[in-house]
Amino acid sequence: MLHNTPPNLSELPIYRKALEILALSQNISTYLNDDLAPLKEDGTEDSNIYFTGDIVQQSVSLVPEIANAELQRHSERKHKHVASLRQLTNLLYKNSYRLERSNSNGKDFLPILRNELKKFKKLQLSWMLSL
Repeated sequence: MLHNTPPNLSELPIYRKALEILALSQNISTYLNDDLAPLKEDGTEDSNIYFTGDIVQQSVSLVPEIANAELQRHSERKHKHVASLRQLTNLLYKNSYRLERSNSNGKDFLPILRNELKKFKKLQLSWMLSL
């Protein structure tokens, strides 16, 4: 992870929720990839497969942004990481809707991801006030 990890990081509810979102995104991506990886009858690939990687990458980036915000001493720098975290959360939300239009049984798990993202957004608000 990071060289200078804040000692209280693992105790933060937002950190724990970010880890849950990461695990959920990885599982959803794996499930969807099995359905979306085969080529279509015309030999083209399903463009929705790229969104599976996007949700994993965005989920991976949540924890470092939280840690970086916690490590910063200046509020301006903290807020940069908070803004980045907010943007990642919004992108995750948007990509979950894009994936829901895919031709896969795994799309039924995407509302669960969005529900966890809603909880994460609420945690973000209270966490921002504590920075």
